[in-house]
Amino acid sequence: MAHIALLPFGSAGDVFPFLWLGRLLKKRGHRVTMIVACIFEEVARKAGMEVIPLGDAKVFEQLIADPRIWKLYEGTKMVFEFAGQSTETFLEPIEQRQGTADAFDLMLAPCTAFGARLARESLGIPLINVHLQPAIMISAHDMPVLLPGMQHFNKLPLWLRQWLVKLPNPADRFAAPMVAKACAKRDVKPPKSLWWDWAHSPDGTLCVFPEWFAKPQPDWPEGVKQWDFPLEDLATEQPLSEELRRFLAAGEKPIIFTPGSANVHAKRFFEVAYAAVTRLQKRALFVTRKLDQLPPNLPNSILPVEYVPFSNVLPQSAVFVHHGGIGTLSQGFAAGVPQLIMAMAHDQPDNAWRLTGLGAGLGLTPRSFTPDRVSSALERLLNEPAFSEAARACQKLTLARRDQAGLAGWIESRVS
Repeated sequence: MAHIALLPFGSAGDVFPFLWLGRLLKKRGHRVTMIVACIFEEVARKAGMEVIPLGDAKVFEQLIADPRIWKLYEGTKMVFEFAGQSTETFLEPIEQRQGTADAFDLMLAPCTAFGARLARESLGIPLINVHLQPAIMISAHDMPVLLPGMQHFNKLPLWLRQWLVKLPNPADRFAAPMVAKACAKRDVKPPKSLWWDWAHSPDGTLCVFPEWFAKPQPDWPEGVKQWDFPLEDLATEQPLSEELRRFLAAGEKPIIFTPGSANVHAKRFFEVAYAAVTRLQKRALFVTRKLDQLPPNLPNSILPVEYVPFSNVLPQSAVFVHHGGIGTLSQGFAAGVPQLIMAMAHDQPDNAWRLTGLGAGLGLTPRSFTPDRVSSALERLLNEPAFSEAARACQKLTLARRDQAGLAGWIESRVS
């Protein structure tokens, strides 16, 4: 059997899909090692992975403590700068094991784990790039909505859209210089464009979002395998607490609010949520890793929790309000509940646009996320049958999952 390296990059929503892949590959008998930020070491070990922890927890905490991470453009700049700086960090443990009994036969990584691609070029280890969201698959035929108003770009002539997608991109602007330095140390020719030359590995690209959510496009690269949403949320390792079970059983279905696992700047989000559910006289569940950003003296109708596996609680909810991360969104689809997204940055605006296009929810910007607008949106989602019907249709599509043996076989075919 093969020794396979998984190299997720980002927050919990970026790591969990790789836990799902790791579980699948372990069941097939492969040795699986996750190379991941040290703050996820315990989670990965509990899921049964071998782990190579990276970095200092303080560095990650400093990154998410910077409010710019949730701003349009600024957040993208920070992510790609950090990705560039992490190139050597990801590459070194791969190089150290090369030529030993612990050498890797295959790597699975997002395109932002540039060290994995450099390992492919310098050491010859096959690489599958794993894309979690459609916004990564930049296409002139289906331009991602990365900024407010970009949905209108798809009305432009195709030739103009083809020109627009080739404009300077964040990867080349903010990460390429650091990647080039790492390449020079290994006598590897750096890519002309870090994004267009390195985002999709020649060995294969795995898109873990289904065709009904984002159709394949004519200008996608060759070698793309599109699959179902992973839907990994540690439900096996973290069952619902007794307090939460009692809360869910004590009254009507609550509205669930979460700003994202890494968001420690959500004080206003929860103030608005509190005002909206108070106005509507609804019960609510507030989910955040940082409980001190919640309003004080919450009534018994609102339960705060630090973490909850959404697959266990969303089927018992009325509406799901969140930031628009792809993992969070897909859990809402699986539960068949209407969703309200407050998209801030990164892939979130594009995910919100796709949700509204499916008719299964609504989207607001941070500026428009006010008590009046949120209350109005919640009333619509609670009372207009079309939203519930569309949400159930998305649920049916999400739960119609393919045999994972097909995915495992495709991955195994890339092993050297």
